[in-house]
Amino acid sequence: MRVLIVGSLGGQLHTATKIAIDRGAKVSQVDTIEQATAHLRAGRGADLLMVDLSLDVQSLIDANERERITVPVVACGVNVRPEAAAAAIRAGAKEFIPLPPDADLIAAVLEAVADDERPMIARDPSMQTVIELADRISGSEASVLITGESGAGKEVMARYVHSKSKRSDKPFVSVNCAAIPENLLESELFGHEKGAFTGAIARRVGKFEEADGGTLLLDEISEMDVRLQAKLLRAIQEREIDRVGGTKPVKVNIRILATSNRDLRKAVADGSFREDLLFRLNVVNLALPPLRERPADILALAEHFARKYAAANQIDDRPISDAAQTQLLAREWTGNVRELENAMHRAVLLASGREIGPDAIRMPDGSAFTGGPSSTVTRHAADAADAVQRAVVGKTVAEVEQDLILDTLDHCLGNRTHAANILGISIRTLRNKLKLYADQGVNIPQPNQPAPGISAA
Repeated sequence: MRVLIVGSLGGQLHTATKIAIDRGAKVSQVDTIEQATAHLRAGRGADLLMVDLSLDVQSLIDANERERITVPVVACGVNVRPEAAAAAIRAGAKEFIPLPPDADLIAAVLEAVADDERPMIARDPSMQTVIELADRISGSEASVLITGESGAGKEVMARYVHSKSKRSDKPFVSVNCAAIPENLLESELFGHEKGAFTGAIARRVGKFEEADGGTLLLDEISEMDVRLQAKLLRAIQEREIDRVGGTKPVKVNIRILATSNRDLRKAVADGSFREDLLFRLNVVNLALPPLRERPADILALAEHFARKYAAANQIDDRPISDAAQTQLLAREWTGNVRELENAMHRAVLLASGREIGPDAIRMPDGSAFTGGPSSTVTRHAADAADAVQRAVVGKTVAEVEQDLILDTLDHCLGNRTHAANILGISIRTLRNKLKLYADQGVNIPQPNQPAPGISAA
């Protein structure tokens, strides 16, 4: 997490800076709004601007917009009138932080901007299989496509791959292709030269150059315009980029990671995504299963979030009761990890007594939890999750992977294509695994046949 302080470091702003550093942020400082824009133009990078409200916040935001620089702004000030704080928000600031600073408020703002400190938590065999693959390929230079539903943890996985790579001491730069308007994304990625368009008063370095030596994450790449995809393909192939308005290419040394919550093969078929770009990105596919297919992860993540938000809100850490665990396991979690995190944040705030009980697991409006199956199914889900945890203890990851693949194939009556889709791997990978198992003497279910010893009735 990179924070740029804009304003004098004297007094309370210095305290806010120290809090940000203590919370893991990398902090830089400039005195004026002109210096702030110049800092961003030069590609020194920032994920958040904390701006002294005594400066002209509106002018800073306008200058960034003219030069197609997209960085969230938080205004800060001492004894600020409510109307001044409201004006900063209307100007485009995402938040206002009163000074003297509150450590928890600054932590919450930093956390809302970046996922840097989210650990990789995985106890379920299906997720451990993905992590094993990530561990094996992280040290390479291969491009990686990370797929999964919204909220499943794709950016967390991307940061995990970077942290395990040879580039871990270099920048990790993320660009959300869905959040940046189409007319700004090209300049955001590749930068621009002075005079390239109205408002381009100086050269601006883009995210490709900002990530030089490190890793560039193209988040939700499926939302990128097809025209821009062609320029991206050339950048990946040639390891060089053309700034908007530039006359000569610029060499870059980066590793590309990309995420998508859409099926890019379908996007290729309907013409919204280039097939050659998909081939370039999809050297390795890390397919994250949705949370509802990772029952052993639900409680592990719930416990982590309960501890996290108890500490953030200065509340005693409390265990999750058996009844509340059953309720958590029963839910579909269509919003995946993000929805579970929000639910546990609420539960920490609403819980009373020595445990987090089922009455604390509520919807955002405070109403009772809905959408779960019947109590009988709930108990079966809890028992199944407990059985999964017991079944994998003492086994190697390879053994767990083999069991998962063969059980899935058996479930699909030997249908390789269906099994590969459920497992989130390619049919080629599945066939290679099955050949390996067959060479070891393992019985492999054949198409339209259950595993040996199981009745077809």
